[in-house]
Amino acid sequence: MNLHRITNFALAHAPALLFIVIFMVFGALSDRFLQFQSFENIVKQASFIGIVAIGMTFVMLTGGIDLSVGTNMYLSSVIAGLLMRDFGVSPAIAAIGAMATGFVFGGINAFFIVRLRMVPFIVTLGMLVAGRGVGLLLTQSRGVILPNDLLTFGAGRTFGLPNPIIVFLLVAVLGHIVLTRTRVGRHIYAVGNDIKAATRAGIAVGRTLVSAYLVCGVCAALGGFISVSQLGIVNAGFGEFSELYAIAAAVLGGASLFGGVGTVLPGTVLGAVLIQMVQSGLVFLRVDIYLQPLVQSAIILLAVVIDSVRNRMITLRSRRKIRVDEE
Repeated sequence: MNLHRITNFALAHAPALLFIVIFMVFGALSDRFLQFQSFENIVKQASFIGIVAIGMTFVMLTGGIDLSVGTNMYLSSVIAGLLMRDFGVSPAIAAIGAMATGFVFGGINAFFIVRLRMVPFIVTLGMLVAGRGVGLLLTQSRGVILPNDLLTFGAGRTFGLPNPIIVFLLVAVLGHIVLTRTRVGRHIYAVGNDIKAATRAGIAVGRTLVSAYLVCGVCAALGGFISVSQLGIVNAGFGEFSELYAIAAAVLGGASLFGGVGTVLPGTVLGAVLIQMVQSGLVFLRVDIYLQPLVQSAIILLAVVIDSVRNRMITLRSRRKIRVDEE
């Protein structure tokens, strides 16, 4: 009985436990890892993928997936860069332009998924290719150099914290409030848990799915903008494979690939920081650069296994309840 309780506790709190274990391991192996400056840099570097992962969490909660967020990051950042470079707009206006692009990007995904009833995997995979093609056409495959004003923002601080971290925290708090305190959030969980039951309950499933993909699109664009504010350039390979890290961050944070399970706070935030913590920890330990992807993949695979086991146990519990009710 005690073992059963321990197992349930471990599965329910797997993200936090995994975070603590990895933090302690790297901390024991490297003194530099435990310094405040090091951890601040980890969170700062995790900020952009964390913002993207928050949007991904909204989509995954509905039982969907968005493979186009990396391309969205690239195209939105290209639009923002061209607005600043060719039209002289301020970084604030460029950020709005980037998020507007992300909104349209998410809207196109939602149109094909909701109105034409196409599979999210296929739609977003197609947008992954098409969106990057549009970006390459606009730039002719050349890098877009961003103005110093944007770099000043990316390197600046507000209230003693780096600006990217502040934006990350604001998006996380807002996402948490939407999912836990609003009707839209409740509907997103309901659709992910059982779409047929949600429909019978009178929930506008189509509208809920559209909302999730729009949020994901805007978050991807904002995440891309935060990233380029630190890099200073948008090159042709920007955003590639970011969709994998965003999905991994959400899963590491406890979001289920089957929908209906997951949180932004502390879930996805912990997952995003965890991914960057592993990357930075491997650098601190001077692990062979060719071995680092294997270690990261092993941790992500562990999270997927935990998610699969957790869902299996939930299914078994529901079956037991049904049998009891029938008796």
